[in-house]
Amino acid sequence: MSTHQSAPSPWAFGTRELGRRPGALREYTRTVPAPAEPPLGVETIGVPPGSPVELAVRLESVTEGVYVSGTAHAALQGECARCLDEIHDEITVDLAELFAYPDSVTDETTDADELPRVVDEQVDVEQLVRDALVLDLPLAPLCRDDCAGLCVECGEKWADLAPGHGHETLDPRWAALRERLPAEEPR
Repeated sequence: MSTHQSAPSPWAFGTRELGRRPGALREYTRTVPAPAEPPLGVETIGVPPGSPVELAVRLESVTEGVYVSGTAHAALQGECARCLDEIHDEITVDLAELFAYPDSVTDETTDADELPRVVDEQVDVEQLVRDALVLDLPLAPLCRDDCAGLCVECGEKWADLAPGHGHETLDPRWAALRERLPAEEPR
């Protein structure tokens, strides 16, 4: 009978070399693929699954755990909230989080969902990156700050329409009266 261990997460960093000596630190740079499920982003914009996420992290041993700081950089893809054109951009987010050691005072005095933990001498930064990235994404991304969006009547992009574009709107309460009036002759 063989025991199969799954491959370590590319988002996990080992803390064994730090020991539990406060002040000990290690710096890492790593490029990892963005996860497909759940997607790394929000409905309108995010990091495409499988695309590279560049991590530059610093692990520092402190009394109660491992303090992780650094940055994550990734390409973004989405659609403009006004005109629905495709958007391509980049994002860099700052990372800063304490991962509590098992059986530390911090571990014992905080709920499991309040603070991440050092597990099997590793810190997994995927959720940290996900949280920082999602909080930094625009809720309504725009292709340009002055994007005019779409005409609400015909659905065409305002940028592609003639300057005098418009639609005659008639209040439905007046529609019956209009049918009784003679048509206006062009001038």
